[in-house]
Amino acid sequence: MKKEPRLMQGNEACVEGAIAAGMRFYAGYPITPSTEIAELSAEKLPYVGGRFIQMEDEIAGMAATIGAALTGVKCMTATSGPGFSLKQENIGYAAIAEIPCVIVDVQRGGPSTGQPTCPSQGDVMQAKWGTHGDHPVIALTPSSVKETFDLTVRCFNLAEKYRMPVILLLDEVIGHMREKVQLPEASEIEIIDRKRPACSSEEYLPFKPEEDLVPPMADFGTGYRYHVTGLVHDETGFPSNSTKVADKLIRRLVDKIEMHKDDIIQWEEENTEDAEIIILSYGCVARAARTAMKALREKGVKVGLFRPITIWPFPEERVLELAGKVKSIIVAEMNLGQLVLEVERLCNNITKIDRVNKVSGEIIYPEEIAAKVEEVL
Repeated sequence: MKKEPRLMQGNEACVEGAIAAGMRFYAGYPITPSTEIAELSAEKLPYVGGRFIQMEDEIAGMAATIGAALTGVKCMTATSGPGFSLKQENIGYAAIAEIPCVIVDVQRGGPSTGQPTCPSQGDVMQAKWGTHGDHPVIALTPSSVKETFDLTVRCFNLAEKYRMPVILLLDEVIGHMREKVQLPEASEIEIIDRKRPACSSEEYLPFKPEEDLVPPMADFGTGYRYHVTGLVHDETGFPSNSTKVADKLIRRLVDKIEMHKDDIIQWEEENTEDAEIIILSYGCVARAARTAMKALREKGVKVGLFRPITIWPFPEERVLELAGKVKSIIVAEMNLGQLVLEVERLCNNITKIDRVNKVSGEIIYPEEIAAKVEEVL
C-alpha cells in the first residue's frame, strides 16, 4: 500500500530521507535554520536503532560524525553558515581520510551571525573551497521538499559509493517551507553501501584503490586494524613524507570524482530547445525563475531555465553547450555572485553573462528576474 501524502517541512524531509538511506548516527549542534534536523533526528533515530548525540560545538559534531562513520555506520550532521565554517577543518580530514558522511548546510544570511532567520545562498563557494588544499567536493542542492528527501538519500549513496564527505546545500526557504509530499516505499529507494574488503585483515590495505579509484573500507571493531590520519599517507594509512606518495594520493582523491562525473552530475532544464535567453538558478530561486519563465513565455519571449542539482562538480559541459546557442545566460542567486563565477569562467567568450543578486534577506521575486530578462532583450 502506498504511503499517504503528508504535509512536510524541508528539514523534516531531510531527516526522513537520511533515515530511509540508512542513517543511524547523528552528531551536531542546534543552529537556526537547521535546528529541526537535529530535533527530529533525536526523536526518530531511537525508533530505528540509531543514536543521536548533541555535542558541545560544531567542531565536535563533525569529529563525532567521522568517528562513527569509521565503525561502518551511516552518519550525518547538519548546520548553518557559522557552524559550517567551524566544521571545515574536519571536513578536510574526512576528505583526505576518505570517510563517508553527509553534511547538511541550511544556508542563512552572513557573514558572521548575519541574519539567522533569513534565506541566503552565500555558502556555495565555501562548500567547494571552505577547507584548505586540493580536494574533491560533491554538493547537491534541492528546490522542493520532496527533492530534499530524494537528494538526502542520494547524498548518502554518493558518500558511500565514493568514500567521501558529501554536502547537501539547502537554503532557509527550502528548509522551512511546507509542501504536500508523497514519500516512496522503502522498496522503491535505491540504497548504496560502501565497499568492504574481501581479503583477510592481514592482507588489507585501507587506502589501496580498486579500478574505480575507491578503496574498500573496513569497519572498525571487525578485526581490521588500520591507521587513520589527516596527514598525507600511503596505502597502509601511515604518514609519508614522500613527494611521490603525496602527488599520487591527492591526484587520486580528485580523479575518483573526475572520472565519475557522468554518474554524479545532475541538472534540470526547461524550454532550452529554442531559448534565446537562459535563466540559471538553483534552490528556492529556481522556483521564482520558473514562474518568471512561464510569464515571459506567455508574452512570446523565448526564455529557458537551467537548474543545476549538482552544484559541485559543476555541470560544465551542458552549460557550455547551451552558451553556444543563446544571447545571454542570466544567473539568479541570493548572494552577490558566487555560482556566476563558474558560468563566467566557462562562457564569457561565448555569450553575455548577466546577474540577478540579492543579499537583503528577502527572496528573489519572479518579477525581478523577468525584469532582468526584458532588460537584456
